[in-house]
Amino acid sequence: MESSHKTGRHGRIAAALLCLAAIWPLANAAPAEDPAWAYRIQPGDNLFDISATYMEGKAGWRDLQRLNKVADPLKLPPGGTLKLPIRWLKREASVAQAVFAQGEVSLQRPPAPPAALKAGTELRSGDVLRTGEQASLTLRFVDGSRLLLAPRSEVTIEQLLVYGRSAIPAMQLRLHKGGADSRVQPAPKAPADYQLHTPSLNLGVRGTEFRVQLTGDGSGTRAQVLEGVVAAGPARVEAGYGVVADSPQAQPQVTRLLPAPDLRGLAPKLERIPLRLSWQAQDGAKAYRAQVYTAGNFEQLLLDGRFEQAQAQWPDLPDGRYSLRVRAIDALGLEGLAADAFFVLKARPEPPFARAPAPDANVYGNSVGLAWAKPLNAQAYRLQVASEPGFGSPLLDRSDLGASELDLALPHGRYFWRLATIALDPAGKEDLGPFGDPQSFTLKPVPPAPAPQPPEIGDDNLRLRWSAAPGMSSYQWQWAQDAEFKQLLQEGKTEQPEFTLPRPAAGSYYLRVRSVDAQGYAGPYGSAQQVDIPRSRWLWLLLPAGLLLLAL
Repeated sequence: MESSHKTGRHGRIAAALLCLAAIWPLANAAPAEDPAWAYRIQPGDNLFDISATYMEGKAGWRDLQRLNKVADPLKLPPGGTLKLPIRWLKREASVAQAVFAQGEVSLQRPPAPPAALKAGTELRSGDVLRTGEQASLTLRFVDGSRLLLAPRSEVTIEQLLVYGRSAIPAMQLRLHKGGADSRVQPAPKAPADYQLHTPSLNLGVRGTEFRVQLTGDGSGTRAQVLEGVVAAGPARVEAGYGVVADSPQAQPQVTRLLPAPDLRGLAPKLERIPLRLSWQAQDGAKAYRAQVYTAGNFEQLLLDGRFEQAQAQWPDLPDGRYSLRVRAIDALGLEGLAADAFFVLKARPEPPFARAPAPDANVYGNSVGLAWAKPLNAQAYRLQVASEPGFGSPLLDRSDLGASELDLALPHGRYFWRLATIALDPAGKEDLGPFGDPQSFTLKPVPPAPAPQPPEIGDDNLRLRWSAAPGMSSYQWQWAQDAEFKQLLQEGKTEQPEFTLPRPAAGSYYLRVRSVDAQGYAGPYGSAQQVDIPRSRWLWLLLPAGLLLLAL
């Protein structure tokens, strides 16, 4: 009985020792939740070579064997997978590359001062990157992950590493001001370790897309997740949600993002500078973020702005094909989901400025003289004249005009005209620019000179008359002693086709009249009419009496 008891006790001790022996080598083993690389076994692989190639000294092939429950370290099934914890892998320094730089972008590599940064520059741990007004920078990391640094931003590359002989990258960045868009490449072997730190929030991701903006003073953070999941401090933020943290002590607030704005009303072709783009206002939006990229390439940010209304404006942009991206901003400052639209800008060569006639002018006669300024690069001009503002069926469409003016005979009526410049492009080919804003004018007949009627000469007054002209509002007249009207006696304006003067002294006088239409345009004076004023009949009656008095 005692022997049996001793045998049982010895058995239990032996079993405990065996368990301890089995557990002891696992002291270096990674916890189950640690991130790991799923290594795909190749023909000829064994645990000894894999351990020597990819793992550092703290863990060895035995740890790998136990973790993966491999019976024979020399015999591994090709096509199978082995779990290699990331913290067991070798570490090597890595680099990033600036693949796009727009505007004023600088690189500071302490202790050297900042210097201009160009696309193609290799970047490493410790580099500080800054963008100026309307400047942007796109970085590409070793695994293809990207970071787009927005205008007026600053970021430090704190760490660039790769694990397991360049198999798995690890990037650590710190955003000091501004904003950045990150796209972390989901790797087929193991997801990259990508961390972005801000003054109030630490963001960790593995294969996702998200945006981050700092508040004006840099203390608050706004982050939005577009794909995947982001660990934002203690919060887990999924796609379609954003997180707000106004200080390191504040509890992150997670909320759903606003939907994408409606850009269906955006014009597909723009022909004017400054650049103006507008879209439909969105419920819940307190402002909007609008950005212009190279067409279809959202790594090449060209213009960026925050706008209070549903419209964006920038002073200039070269002609070309572009993508517009717009996001609504909510009351918390989170930028919502993005809407994209394609547009073409063709604003050059710029159209000439119209000189004559003035806008909406009334032109009198049977022709109109069109004149315009001459751009320095102009080789010719295209002119369209139409009877309606849409120019659907122009009455005149000419592209062979070399001079900057044209006298054009037209029937009386209202017309619209517009001009475009024809220049030479860098290849020497003709380049037709957009039309300028339409101008209008009305061609009217010249107000006719009134036909004179016989004057009425009274004893005390002289009544001068002429035929009324249809559609005229008034008349201007001149009364002179000579046919050239150099000795002008009187002139005036009347709404009636007549006027009355005190009877002048006997002699010859001259009258001319012109018509004035409702717009105040005065036609030409008619020919001068001679008016003879005879001596008064009372003079003849008094003459004999006067002679008699002289005789007495």
